Amino acid sequence: MQVVANAFNPAQNDLMSHYRRANTAGASYFFTVVTYRRQRFLCDDDVRHALKHAIQKVRAKYPFTIDAWVLLPDHLHTIWTLPANDANFALRWQLIKRDVSIHCGQRLYRPEWMSASKTKHRESSLWQRRYWEHLIRDEADYARHMDYSYFNPVKHGLVADVKDWPYSTFHRDVKTGIYDESWGSGFECATGEFGDS
Repeated sequence: MQVVANAFNPAQNDLMSHYRRANTAGASYFFTVVTYRRQRFLCDDDVRHALKHAIQKVRAKYPFTIDAWVLLPDHLHTIWTLPANDANFALRWQLIKRDVSIHCGQRLYRPEWMSASKTKHRESSLWQRRYWEHLIRDEADYARHMDYSYFNPVKHGLVADVKDWPYSTFHRDVKTGIYDESWGSGFECATGEFGDS
């Protein structure tokens, strides 16, 4: 992230963040999405069901392929591949986060965390405003992000073995032969920027 002076209003002396998002139609993207203030609710039954419903609803209108998905208590990692003529992952995330917020907001809403900025942007107290997005560059980059995603529950000390984490498409990939069930034993987690530090 680069912070530069506000080019849109030179009269302002404050700094404004300017973000550049990848915009490649038909590409695969790695995402890290984090709960607001690292609340640990993503694995709760009602949130998992709301998330599943929101994804199905969004995919019906704006298709995408889920190559990997790992849900942890306070964040998630996923790799999506978008249709050949589409690069609008931002709309998909906006709709998914909004739908989950509507369905789970009554239980998880924290009015004391609602700043003027969160209210102005019509945000909830469930999600961080932004998310980490990375355009997958090649097969090696894809494999590195798949491995990182699947190993994440072990990295965070939630389980001893990758196969023991229930909220992961790792099990689907074992059934299809992409990964061996014992994968991850002796694995050294990749270092670098994955958006969950």
